[in-house]
Amino acid sequence: MSYGIPAAEPSAQIPVCPRHPDRPSYVRCQRCGRPACPDCQRAAAVGFQCVDCVNESKRTTPAVKTVYGGAVATGKPVVTFGIIALCAVMYVLQWIVPDEWIYQNLAFANVFASPEFGQFEPWRMLTAAFLHSQGFILHIVLNMYMLWIFGQALEPLLGRVRFLAVYLISAIGGSVGYLLLTPGYVPGVPLAGVVGASGAIFGLFGAMLLVQRHRGGDTRQLWILIAINGVIGFVVPQIAWQAHLGGLVTGALCAAVIAYTPRGPRQRLLHAAGLAGVVLLLALVSWLRVTAG
Repeated sequence: MSYGIPAAEPSAQIPVCPRHPDRPSYVRCQRCGRPACPDCQRAAAVGFQCVDCVNESKRTTPAVKTVYGGAVATGKPVVTFGIIALCAVMYVLQWIVPDEWIYQNLAFANVFASPEFGQFEPWRMLTAAFLHSQGFILHIVLNMYMLWIFGQALEPLLGRVRFLAVYLISAIGGSVGYLLLTPGYVPGVPLAGVVGASGAIFGLFGAMLLVQRHRGGDTRQLWILIAINGVIGFVVPQIAWQAHLGGLVTGALCAAVIAYTPRGPRQRLLHAAGLAGVVLLLALVSWLRVTAG
C-alpha cells in the first residue's frame, strides 16, 4: 500500500488579482503591493499601479488650475473647434433649408418698435451669432479665422467653461450694442437682419486686451488690430459697427470679472456671479431700450 503526498492548494500560493480572483497575476501595484491583472494595471512613473490606487490618487490630488481658475485643458481647444463646426453647419443649412427659414427665424433685427413685425424676440441676440451672410463667403471665413487664432490663446488660459461663457455673453453684448445704437423701425425703410459672429469675435479682442494688460504683456499689436477692424466697420457698408463695439465692451467686462477676482476656494462662485451680473446688466439695458421704444 503506497501513500502519495497531498497536492498543495494552488490558490494558496499563486497570487490572484483582487478584482478578478480567477486571474493569476505576478505583477504587483507599486503603491499598495497587491497583485493586478493586465486589465487592472495602469502605467506609473515606476512600474504599475492598480486601478483602485489610481482612482484614489485622483480623488486626493488637487486639480490643476490655470492662473484664472479654470481647469487646465491639454490638447486641442475643443470649445473653439466646436463653435467653428457649429457655425459651418449653420452656414450649410442656410443654403439647404428653403425659403430662408433659418435667417428669418434666427437673425437679429431691431424691430421692437413695430407691431407689424412682431414682438421683440431676445433669443435672436444669441442665435444671430451663429449665422453668416450667404452673399459674402469671406464673412464666415474671416470670422472663423479670428476665432481660431484667439481661441487657441484664450481657451487654455481661461479654461473651457470660462472661455465659452465669454464668447456667448460677448455675442449677446454685440446684439445689445446694435439694439442701443441703431434707430427703431422707420416707416418705409426696410428692416435688415444682423447676422455674424463679429460681435463675439470683438468680445475676444476685448478679453484678450484686458488679460494681456493684467499679465503685464504688450498690447500694442492688439490695439492696432482692434483699430483696423473698427475702421473697416465704418468704411465698408452693411457692417454693423454697433455690434462690434458692444461685443468689445462686453468681452472686456467679462475678462475683468475673471482676471480681477481674488484667487481662492470661492473663485469659481465669484466668477459665476460676476458673469451672471454682466448678463443681467445686458438684459436690463435691453429692457430699458425696448420699453423706451
